[in-house]
Amino acid sequence: MELGIRSPVLATRTTGAHRVDHTLAGRLAWITGLRLAFLLLLLGATATLYLRGELERYPFSLRIVFLTIAGGFALAGLYAVALRSGKHLYELAWTQIVLDQLTWTAIVYVTGGVSSGATSFYALTCLVGAVLVGLRGALGAAALGIGVYALLCTAFHFGWVHSPPDQPSFAVDARQLTYPLLLNTLGVSVVGVLSGYLAERLRVTGGALQAANARVLEAERLAVLGRIAAGLAHEIRNPLGSITGSIEMLRESPALSEEDRRLCDIVQREARRLNDLVGDMVDLSKPKPPRAEATDVAALAREVVALASNAARGSDVVVRYAGPSTEAMARCDGAQMRQVVWNLVRNAMQASSAGATVEVRVSVDDRDVVVAVDDEGPGVPRDGRIFDDFFTTRTHGAGIGLAVVRRILEAHAPMGARLTVQESKGGGASFQVTLSRDVAGLRRSLRPPSVP
Repeated sequence: MELGIRSPVLATRTTGAHRVDHTLAGRLAWITGLRLAFLLLLLGATATLYLRGELERYPFSLRIVFLTIAGGFALAGLYAVALRSGKHLYELAWTQIVLDQLTWTAIVYVTGGVSSGATSFYALTCLVGAVLVGLRGALGAAALGIGVYALLCTAFHFGWVHSPPDQPSFAVDARQLTYPLLLNTLGVSVVGVLSGYLAERLRVTGGALQAANARVLEAERLAVLGRIAAGLAHEIRNPLGSITGSIEMLRESPALSEEDRRLCDIVQREARRLNDLVGDMVDLSKPKPPRAEATDVAALAREVVALASNAARGSDVVVRYAGPSTEAMARCDGAQMRQVVWNLVRNAMQASSAGATVEVRVSVDDRDVVVAVDDEGPGVPRDGRIFDDFFTTRTHGAGIGLAVVRRILEAHAPMGARLTVQESKGGGASFQVTLSRDVAGLRRSLRPPSVP
């Protein structure tokens, strides 16, 4: 699993073939409400014209109109019931688009046929499709509207469908059908493309706005955390230093028994853990911009392994360095990269059981320097949440160490840094940090010293 830290977003996850749209239910409810309002207006306008006597000479057409409106109300009720269940919302959106276009075809049929002004309703459904589904919804509604209208024109031309008996015969000649067909095809196509484009732009802009809001909230949270961490660091580290120094002096006393020394070791280990936790909180809340410089990553890894081996005394976890002994020059911030390797090694030690081995390897190719930390723990959860702030799968731990790793490598992304997590040979996890190789720094290190 490659997390590929190259941007502020660590990883993008999708569920199923389509990304889950949690706002579709709200849009469906909004469109259903507008549909009911439109049907009420259409019913009111039709009833008003009928009461004035302007539609009495069209009994068949009027019956079709009222049946269509009644069907629209029935469908709106079914939509509301389906929406209340909260299931298959994507299919429900497409069902509305298809049935709307068929409904407008019935209206077009009784209001003038191929020359009806109600053909503009096809374009209205394109807007509905854009709101509900986006670009695909708008283009799908346009294609369906054009298709059913062309089918109606074809049916009139070949005599499959005749004009309503209470209305004059509609145009059936091919030359008379061509112009309205082309005109409506052009109009519906333009509305479908424009509405789909605007919906797509709105989706992209809305996603960027949500990401920006998330970054603002994250910055505010980190600012609060920074103030808390600064206070904790000042209030805890001073007495913690005194405790550590006193325990070290006490441990050297010849009057202590082996049990007393074992208890002193426990106090020292827990004091170091508390000091590391405070340091991680400070690093997480107050990230510093990295300073690119030529860094010998191999030497850095050896130093971390030596420090971790000393800290692992009493835990029965073996930390070893697997090479190379030569230089491995990379372009990075040396101090921050040391923190990354240390946090990865410490995380591996905490995930490993007694008697397990944590191995640190450095490899070099033509372009990259790779630092790998392998453990024999339970492996890595597939959801990738281990790098989230304060997320941990252990009963002991604050979930900060790997979050610091993520934050540092995100800052190093412009330098080509990336992080890969995969299963190790021992069945645990293998964290691999890839850095861009610093060839110029390597050449300087290999240059023979000048003779004075």
